[in-house]
Amino acid sequence: MNKIIVTGGLGYIGSHTVVKLYENGYTPVIIDNLSNSHLGVLDRIEEIIGVKPEFHQIDLCDSNALEDCFKLHNDAVGIIHFAAYKAVGESVDKPFMYYNNNIGSLLSLLEEMDKSNVDHLIFSSSCSVYGDADELPVTENTKVVKAKSPYGTTKIISEEIIEDISTHTDLRAISLRYFNPIGAHPSALIGEWPNGVPQNLVPFMTQAALGKRGELKVYGDDYNTPDGTPIRDYIYVEDLANAHVKALDYLLKRSDSSYEIFNVGTGKGNSVLELLNLFEESTGVNVPYQIVGRRSGDVVATYADVTKAKLTLNWEPQYTLKQALNSAYIWELNLSKSNL
Repeated sequence: MNKIIVTGGLGYIGSHTVVKLYENGYTPVIIDNLSNSHLGVLDRIEEIIGVKPEFHQIDLCDSNALEDCFKLHNDAVGIIHFAAYKAVGESVDKPFMYYNNNIGSLLSLLEEMDKSNVDHLIFSSSCSVYGDADELPVTENTKVVKAKSPYGTTKIISEEIIEDISTHTDLRAISLRYFNPIGAHPSALIGEWPNGVPQNLVPFMTQAALGKRGELKVYGDDYNTPDGTPIRDYIYVEDLANAHVKALDYLLKRSDSSYEIFNVGTGKGNSVLELLNLFEESTGVNVPYQIVGRRSGDVVATYADVTKAKLTLNWEPQYTLKQALNSAYIWELNLSKSNL
């Protein structure tokens, strides 16, 4: 079984991808500093797959600790790099924290990969690189624009670094520009589990529905969209995790140094209020909310053209938006009952 190091592997998307990797014949090794994840996720992964993956609590910016980990796993054939701060609003408030962590950790990882001759990388990128695109849906050829948030800027810079290094070394890399992941594993054992107040829409929605938070804040109803609220492409995390496995399968077959980009979304946009209504329809639970002013860093609308991923990676989403939303609610409900 090919060994794959997964940075941020106890986080939301990382944990689901670890499960998919194991189910598809890979041996995942997790690196996570637990800054926005929970050690208890490791036991939950074990409950799903029957095996506890090897775990190292390491900050990627600690180059000595990272070097020691790579020496232990000198048979690793690739890296999937999730570890990064990821909240648009928080990045506006704390730009230095985002630049230091997101860029610094990537450089540290790439340097160690080069020293250890690990040549395959899947990078967790974002649709934020497109900003407010002039035409929708966005394709991989849509112009990358100046980001509206430090978070988005770190993704643009990271992609440029990876592309440049792949040009001058043996690195083979893929950036997956994914849209808005939602939902939880069908077992309800892992899901989006943020520390503190959720920064993303769906976990705040599920917590508001259960009375764990106050009213859900809808940031702006005066955008140029049918109902005035921003439009996003919401993709079930199970589909997204599977896209990483498909991308890895494809990348490991490449014999030349290369860099490619793929959008990962559903190809359909939904507004915040549409998502709210679909959540209430799929769960039968009302969500208290209030309209507030726009949030700095948000774009008006974005959704993906995923033709390239379908044709090249043989990947496409398998689940509906209602299935994703219902899984998120069941996850939150079970999480509340577990007293964690």
